[in-house]
Amino acid sequence: MAKVYYESDADLKRLAGKTIAVIGYGSQGHAHALNLRDSGQKVIVGLPAASSSRAKAQAQKLEVVEPGEAAKRGDVIVILIPDHIQPNVYKESIAPHLGRGKTLLFAHGFSIHFKFIVPPPEVDVVMIAPKSPGHRMRELFVEGVGVPGLLAVQQDASGQAEQTALSYALGVGCLKAGVIRTTFKEETETDLFGEQTVLCGGVSALVASAFETMVQAGYQPEIAYFECLHELKLIVDLIYQGGIKYMRYSVSDTAEYGDYTRGPVVIDQSVRDTMKKVLADIQSGAFAKEWMKENEEGRKRFLEMRAKAQDHLIEKVGIELRKMMAWNRPAEEATAAQASARQ
Repeated sequence: MAKVYYESDADLKRLAGKTIAVIGYGSQGHAHALNLRDSGQKVIVGLPAASSSRAKAQAQKLEVVEPGEAAKRGDVIVILIPDHIQPNVYKESIAPHLGRGKTLLFAHGFSIHFKFIVPPPEVDVVMIAPKSPGHRMRELFVEGVGVPGLLAVQQDASGQAEQTALSYALGVGCLKAGVIRTTFKEETETDLFGEQTVLCGGVSALVASAFETMVQAGYQPEIAYFECLHELKLIVDLIYQGGIKYMRYSVSDTAEYGDYTRGPVVIDQSVRDTMKKVLADIQSGAFAKEWMKENEEGRKRFLEMRAKAQDHLIEKVGIELRKMMAWNRPAEEATAAQASARQ
């Protein structure tokens, strides 16, 4: 059984007198910084002068400095910027200020596990990975409820790395729900595999393929959208609430029978073999090298794939159909704003 920690396993006094430097103020960064501050910790935020997030952090009454200054002053340096940006920021702004007594903390193990960042041996290296988007993590913290998380220790130079990580987990609220002990290797490889085969790659490809199959067979795109995409949330919510068993209990017997008999036909042995190949590419580091190379070469292929996906018929149909759903409008507006900012 996995080792699980709760609030009784940690003490915030271990962070007393320490400065926590949060590098980044995106989805995870803002939640970590605000939760820690509200837990009584001394927090500074490291952002470049040109960052648009500076104003947001300052509006929340947080002290904002350059990443290098934050790393210099920080006892616990929390790296919460995108994976592909981390190595350069680490090399230029963080590494020069590391030394004995410092702790590097990550929310995802990618850079450490694949050795894009190699910290000096005298530094503690730990991970607290909340299993939630940052905005939800923050909302639940304010409500007095935490989100589960993962804990890993890669390097324990001080002999106190685990206790520092647990204190941090207490500060961000994760120990209210529970934190599971893992490793950087396990967290990184399982996270990438889940994203690629199910949560992002698998789901989006399955939905698009089913939509295309129905439209090519002569069904209206709007009907195909409802059946292949819109209703997915209803099923996922049931699984989220009570597992696959609860979903099957909640749907019709016809749907349950179709699940048992047709699901294995769609996800057949060839799909399972492909999943093993995807996992092997993750484990070997091939995917990580491919992704970092893509960024080093200007992200041309990535941006082309993004543009092509956004031009798919399912997206055009969805924009129109979601106008029927008043509860979805804030999300639609947010997505449009993000798309514009990424251009």
